[in-house]
Amino acid sequence: MQVISTGRFRPGQTLAAVLTALIAVVFSAAVGAASAQESSSSTWFETDALRVDGGSDEILDQFRTPRGLISKFLDLTEQRDYGRAAAALHPGEREDDLEGLSGAQLARMLAGILHRRVVIDWGSLADRPDGMNVNLPSNHPFAGKPRRNLVIGELNGSGRPITISISRYKPEGGEAVWLFSPETVANIPRMHALFEPGWLMVHIPEPLRMEAIGSVRLWEIIALPLVITAFLLLVLAFRKIIEWAADHMPVKFIARASRAMRTPLAIAISALVIKQFLDSSLSFSSPVTAVVSPLLLLTIIFSLTLAILRTIDTSLALVTDRYVGDLDTKADTDRRHLYTNIYAARRYVLLVAVVVTIILFLLQLNLFDSIGMSLLASAGVATVVLGIAGQTVLGNLLASLQIAIAKPIRIGDAVQYEGKWCYVEAIFYTYITLRAWDSRRLIVPVKYFISQPFENWTMTDTKTTRSFVMELDLSADPQALREVFEEIVQEEEHLMPDEMLMVTVEGYSQTTQKIQFYATADNPSEAWTMNVRLCEKMGNWVRENHPEWWSRLRLVSPDAQADDAGETRNAAGA
Repeated sequence: MQVISTGRFRPGQTLAAVLTALIAVVFSAAVGAASAQESSSSTWFETDALRVDGGSDEILDQFRTPRGLISKFLDLTEQRDYGRAAAALHPGEREDDLEGLSGAQLARMLAGILHRRVVIDWGSLADRPDGMNVNLPSNHPFAGKPRRNLVIGELNGSGRPITISISRYKPEGGEAVWLFSPETVANIPRMHALFEPGWLMVHIPEPLRMEAIGSVRLWEIIALPLVITAFLLLVLAFRKIIEWAADHMPVKFIARASRAMRTPLAIAISALVIKQFLDSSLSFSSPVTAVVSPLLLLTIIFSLTLAILRTIDTSLALVTDRYVGDLDTKADTDRRHLYTNIYAARRYVLLVAVVVTIILFLLQLNLFDSIGMSLLASAGVATVVLGIAGQTVLGNLLASLQIAIAKPIRIGDAVQYEGKWCYVEAIFYTYITLRAWDSRRLIVPVKYFISQPFENWTMTDTKTTRSFVMELDLSADPQALREVFEEIVQEEEHLMPDEMLMVTVEGYSQTTQKIQFYATADNPSEAWTMNVRLCEKMGNWVRENHPEWWSRLRLVSPDAQADDAGETRNAAGA
């Protein structure tokens, strides 16, 4: 063996290296222990004591998991063992804030709130000590992570949310357990005051309180048909009252609007009365409340929206019957803008009402937490599906909003559309109603209307120039016709003499000449009637004074044609 020496042996350097390595090992072990302790303690809160006045170690053993805590607490309260159920409440730091209530009293209050106001999602309650929910999707922010706080429900207390939550606590020298958090325990008196049982609840016989279907009580199955019947009777009563008030209303417009909205308004008032009655006097259990309360809220919102829309429709119908077709002067431009804005407001009210209703419905059912991520994930797919399936409808909706913003047409505008003279009578989400001069209605899809060129005779000014053509014989004198036309047209009341007023020869044929007459009136309606009157008067004048000017069929013999041709050649040779 060959030993290669690279320097002199130094004992001091070796000792320093050993000490350095030893310190590094000790430091790594300390850091690892601290990290392990921190990681372990991050899954619970340290506490000095638990509420054991009514509990026992056996009960606390049931609180190792979130699902075990809620299940055991509800079981004990259903057995009216509120003293032992109080073990599920964290004692907190300030018992003076609880108005001197005992643990049993607090447990009874909280059990009533959970039963009547909170729908417990058992699928989200983990059956593991660390609170980890293995059923969460991989993209959820808490997927695969231990928890030490869980929200059971959230109540709306006079505009301020009240959260009911549970947390994991570890007493010194004991096992970690799940308990209702101190914040939740401190809010129990306030929640009880806001959502205390109605006065009818106290008088319900004990046999009717037993569970019939799931957690639905027997008295609830009996009360639901009675509530529905009372709702229908209230709707009929309020409808009669509103109808009676409309019949005795001196203002015709208000009476007409009241009759139009009497049914949805009666439904909304009845739903409000029923909702107030249920909140104050009769409190259903949380499964029934989770269905009844959103339905009542939806009924109120949709009914009020429908009542508002019917009031707007009544105004628009009155405007259509009384004014559309008469808004032909320049001073009526502001009114056309107003009526168009009313129609636009109707569409906006309907759109906002639908969006707000959907949002309130989701909030009422607490669906944002459970389906929010799914909605975001499926937004792209839904957009593609809706874009393909509802292309026509969406196109009409966007075109309708375009009209409401840009206003290329307004209610009452006179337009020339595909060769037809019409008035714009109504603009809805998907179609436009055009009223022709002979009272026919043209229903045109909004998207199609916008994509086709049209003439708006009253967009900037109401004056309108119209013309008619007379095809007369070549012997007719245009100057004489011009003088007669200028004399006749002066008799018209709505004539605008400073605008276009002329007679022109538009062309010749072998036997006739086309003479066109132009005149301008101050609005489209009078321009049309003036045009037909002038056409009739000019025809009468020609018929009475120069009937020979009407075009005639001329027959020419071959000899005459040959003579004419010879004369033409001789003239050319000369």
